[in-house]
Amino acid sequence: MVENVIRRLEDLFSEMVQLRRHFHQYPELSFKEVETAKTIFQYLTDLGIECKENVGGRGVVGIIHGGKPGKTVALRADFDALPIQEETNVEFKSQNPGVMHACGHDAHTATLLVLAKVLQENRTFLQGNIVLIFQFAEELAPGGAKPMIEDGCLEGVDAVFGTHIWSTMPIGEIGFCYGPIMAAADSFEVTIHGKGGHGAAPHETVDSIVVASTLITNFQQIVSRNVDPLKSAVVTVGSFHAGEAYNVISDTAKIKGTVRTFEPEVQDDIIEKLERYVSGICIASGADYEFKYRKGYPTVINHDSETASLVASAKQIMGEENVKQMAPVMGGEDFSYYLQHVPGTFFFTGAGNVDEGIVYPHHHPKFNIDERCMLVAARVLAQATVDYLEEGASATPDDTNIHSN
Repeated sequence: MVENVIRRLEDLFSEMVQLRRHFHQYPELSFKEVETAKTIFQYLTDLGIECKENVGGRGVVGIIHGGKPGKTVALRADFDALPIQEETNVEFKSQNPGVMHACGHDAHTATLLVLAKVLQENRTFLQGNIVLIFQFAEELAPGGAKPMIEDGCLEGVDAVFGTHIWSTMPIGEIGFCYGPIMAAADSFEVTIHGKGGHGAAPHETVDSIVVASTLITNFQQIVSRNVDPLKSAVVTVGSFHAGEAYNVISDTAKIKGTVRTFEPEVQDDIIEKLERYVSGICIASGADYEFKYRKGYPTVINHDSETASLVASAKQIMGEENVKQMAPVMGGEDFSYYLQHVPGTFFFTGAGNVDEGIVYPHHHPKFNIDERCMLVAARVLAQATVDYLEEGASATPDDTNIHSN
């Protein structure tokens, strides 16, 4: 059965490309994905797939009922874009000023839609059910995964699989990790309240810019001198705003940054160290402060059994030499919430092509992909899904959790 699915996916690759380019031309920001969600819902409905819209907000969930009893696998794709002005020269360039699919979510969605079409065509042969999760707002915390889960998108699901196309990985490669694969992604904001004054009389002020600069410098010691060198963490200040005039010492400065960790105890220690530095330096300088810390998406932690199953399936499709264990990355992903509720795995699908100039990282205004990555992702997800369902069907009745949806 899976051979027929693979061949059909190859036949429909042009439709996959067409869908991706449509979504790319008309991107929508997180929590504002009105037309994208409508397009997804209509496509699935036209296929005869049982479908529900407005799940947890703007999410869309479909279910393919297999012709034979068995387990239930969920497949997830996200569909929001980013507030970036596109700088590529592709003919399907974004038509929405200041908004761009610069992370590949257009490809994720097109991939899963066409895969859904093929699986629906072959549903009588499926030994179980498939839940299709089209998620809104991955790019902007609190994200769409959590409210979709709360609205029931994982009810009856035994395992969940997802992939992220990756422009810095060559086309044709699959990257996987056992355990943590993506970091917890937090944010912080510090506002320094000093005493403003004339730039010619700094002794009469409490210079908020100097205080904030001292903080930024000292923050660099948190990881280098407080975190175990064998553990990973990042503290980055990405925004610094203060004053308007060249000869005025601003009474207020504001800095914003991000913290990335894999382990909760490292995360908690960094939070404590950040506020300790802020408090101590402000007291020493005579300044007041406000410190805000927001925990974002948790660490994406893959489950061993489902990862092993995915790896075996991927090797059947791509060959052992193209399925590689990779180092975890410090980017964040709210796929972590799905893995907190059901076992599963998240993997990377290479989308880069140096010869074609497809080398820009995610969230870059010149980001692009080798569109063949969608076919790779669809083939691997199809093989992994069918293999998982067949493994479940071959288990003893006591080991198989059969759901009627």
